[in-house]
Amino acid sequence: MKFSILIKQGPFTHQASDSAYHFTVAALASGHEIFRVFFYNDGVYNSNRLSEPQTDDRNLVSLWSKLAAEHEIDLVVCIAAAQRRGVKEEILEQGFRISGLGQLVEAGIEADRTIVFGD
Repeated sequence: MKFSILIKQGPFTHQASDSAYHFTVAALASGHEIFRVFFYNDGVYNSNRLSEPQTDDRNLVSLWSKLAAEHEIDLVVCIAAAQRRGVKEEILEQGFRISGLGQLVEAGIEADRTIVFGD
């Protein structure tokens, strides 16, 4: 099955990002395909390479980047949501890119299922 993932919460304030990451890892391990991960609303904070979690905490920004590199996953950050939150191209972690909502629409068309994490 081909999945697209929509993440609407940041990595440090809500469980949604953790759940999305673990779902994606499990889906890949089960032989499924991830067409795209789209970060929207506060989810754009998952792309900020300047974030520095405590040493005893997980670093979801880095984890998403590594997962994308290993599995060639398209990580797209919504441009409008990013601009509202001060997330600019120059602070994106490797593997993330900024684009518009058309990428979310395409993801919904191309995937068998779109899974939404966050409210």
